[in-house]
Amino acid sequence: MANMTRYSDLPPLPAYTLTPREPLIAAIPDNVLLLILPIIAYWVVSLIFHWIDVNDYFSQYRLHTPAEVLKRNHVTRWDVVRDVVVQQLIQTAVGLVLAYFDEAEYTGKDEYNIMVWASRIRIAQRMIPGLFSAIGIDAAGLAKKLSSHPMLAAVVSGGKYPSLTQSILTASGETVVAPAFASWEISTARMLYWFGIPALQFVFATFFVDTWQYFLHRAMHMNKWLYTTFHARHHRLYVPYAFGALYNHPFEGFLLDTAGTGLAFLVTGMTSRQGMWFFTGSTIKTVDDHCGYAFPLDPLQHLTSNNAAYHDIHHQSWGIKTNFSQPFFTFWDRILNTRWTKGDVSLRYERSRNAAQKMMDEDDTKEGSAGSQADSLSCKEEEESVSRNIISRSVRRKTVFSPQTENLKTISHRLNGSIRQK
Repeated sequence: MANMTRYSDLPPLPAYTLTPREPLIAAIPDNVLLLILPIIAYWVVSLIFHWIDVNDYFSQYRLHTPAEVLKRNHVTRWDVVRDVVVQQLIQTAVGLVLAYFDEAEYTGKDEYNIMVWASRIRIAQRMIPGLFSAIGIDAAGLAKKLSSHPMLAAVVSGGKYPSLTQSILTASGETVVAPAFASWEISTARMLYWFGIPALQFVFATFFVDTWQYFLHRAMHMNKWLYTTFHARHHRLYVPYAFGALYNHPFEGFLLDTAGTGLAFLVTGMTSRQGMWFFTGSTIKTVDDHCGYAFPLDPLQHLTSNNAAYHDIHHQSWGIKTNFSQPFFTFWDRILNTRWTKGDVSLRYERSRNAAQKMMDEDDTKEGSAGSQADSLSCKEEEESVSRNIISRSVRRKTVFSPQTENLKTISHRLNGSIRQK
């Protein structure tokens, strides 16, 4: 019979063998795919919103009319596309440089890590008798009373499971008896490892990004040089639309978006596949916040207090020094009193809408004479003409909101609900 030795400490951890993680898509390393997916998501989601725009669908949920998009913005759509592409190229270049220095990711250690967490749970149980003693409870006596519930009694007594053992074979070929984990310890460790820790990583990453962007974004507004040199470019879009979400000065885009999310990824220790979810989700959220629609069934506009209606106020001249939070939550605006709190905004929106429509009507009266001067159009005028053609069907068919929002009542409700909640 083999010699039997009894371990008296924690259950032993399993051996493991590391193997390189296979890429999610063959021939594309995961740390490169995480750079590609956010760009794909940006343009897919943006083009869906653009398709809605040019076909004038769901006009009852617009925050602004097509006339406002054309007449109030100080930059053409093509300039926006160009600058977004530039930012994405910079973002990708930085990511590729960092990816070059990344260590390879391996698999094969998951079960070992789960058992590490099970060990921590066992160690944490050792503090229970001391905690009970501090409040006048005899843990040993309580454990005896719970003898009909052996697992609960073992927890109360400080994680003592004398009946839980396992036979293992050592490297020398010797069979030994060692302590074993309780099934609840292993189940709890699995939940922590697969769900609890990743959830905490994502929560902290969103907090990090929100904090990073709030204070830098606020500084961009409070410092005149920073605003005129960098951030003023983004505010040429008084009427935001989806693919203008990343329309920034390249330096600002790198500092706020690329550096902020990149540091959150590194600080939290996410894997490349976690990064795919985080970067892609952050990108979609940013696009959604600039989409120009307050959809009642859009989950991204209800899961967090920051949404298109909330951020749109920041893009208006009268709200530009408020609502700095982006892209997820608004806690810094609430804590530091920078939320819009000046009441109903419906009249302000209505004035902007009427002014843009008036400019459109004036332009329509000049269309005849403009046609005779078509050959002398400047580059900017040609681009505006292209932009007008893109939304001409929408503008000429309907230059006001549908009857449901003719008085901006429902939009006012959504906007003010976003501002006044909590």
